[in-house]
Amino acid sequence: MLQDSFGRVATDLRVSLTDRCNLRCSYCMPPEGLEWLPKPELLTADEIVRLVTIGVERLGITEVRYTGGEPLLRRELVDIVTRTTALDPVPQVSLTTNGIGLSRMAASLAAAGLHRVNVSLDTLDRETFKRLAHRDRLTDVLEGLEAADAAGLRPVKVNTVLMRGINDHEAVPLLRYCLERGYELRFIEQMPLDAQHGWRRENMITADEILAMLQADFDLADADAAERGSAPAELFLVEGGPARVGVIGSVTRPFCGACDRVRLTADGQIRNCLFATDESDLRAAMRAGAGDEEIAERWRSAVRIKKAGHGIDDPAFLQPSRPMSAIGG
Repeated sequence: MLQDSFGRVATDLRVSLTDRCNLRCSYCMPPEGLEWLPKPELLTADEIVRLVTIGVERLGITEVRYTGGEPLLRRELVDIVTRTTALDPVPQVSLTTNGIGLSRMAASLAAAGLHRVNVSLDTLDRETFKRLAHRDRLTDVLEGLEAADAAGLRPVKVNTVLMRGINDHEAVPLLRYCLERGYELRFIEQMPLDAQHGWRRENMITADEILAMLQADFDLADADAAERGSAPAELFLVEGGPARVGVIGSVTRPFCGACDRVRLTADGQIRNCLFATDESDLRAAMRAGAGDEEIAERWRSAVRIKKAGHGIDDPAFLQPSRPMSAIGG
């Protein structure tokens, strides 16, 4: 098992396939983009599958989520998913994406065994989308959501970050949009993971504010807390259910005590937390000829030293040097 010193066991592996992205969302990176990782530093498809296989077969990983950057930009994505869903035992395999290109790939990903998708959607307004993402691609995202649903990649989950004075007035319209189509909406507090280091707590829309916005138009009731387990989202039944909406209060309502996630970056580094300031290098060991059990032990050692929490409220908190796009969500 991947157990830390606080008794938490990591069973959910987030794997970044690339640090590249075809959007420039303001809470993630500057309009001009970032300096991408050189190709030789990226894990190959075979290396990714080998590490995932070690995680599943030796270390108790039961869920694998492929992320980025934008994972749809990885040419070998369908092959990687196919090989992951062929493992024994078969993990739950999902994908977090901005949705651009999903309309073309949803059917192939479903055929490869992908179970579901999380799609980022921060606005339903074309001009606001262009302002946030610096790209005119809202239609592509909406078509990607439809294609995922048609391909059976359900539940289709939608991730939304509300920003003060930009899209915070869209909380209710976004929930209505998702309810009408059977998507599961998750509102996520904006986190200090932007490349520009411009995040300020006072500018963040909090979980309490999000719930107040929704409760002005909807009757919300807490879903079964036992059902949440280690999931990051607090779930609420909408108008008595069965439809639900989630709120992920990573900053104001941290769930570190139940965290079961571990992250593998696109260049082969193990990270215990989005906000970790150190990493453990599996790529170098693998390329130096380490066997599977040696890699597994390195992985166990990396997880053992996981901290109790992300420490955002600590005066000594330092934002990680890597932005979200280079870590993987």
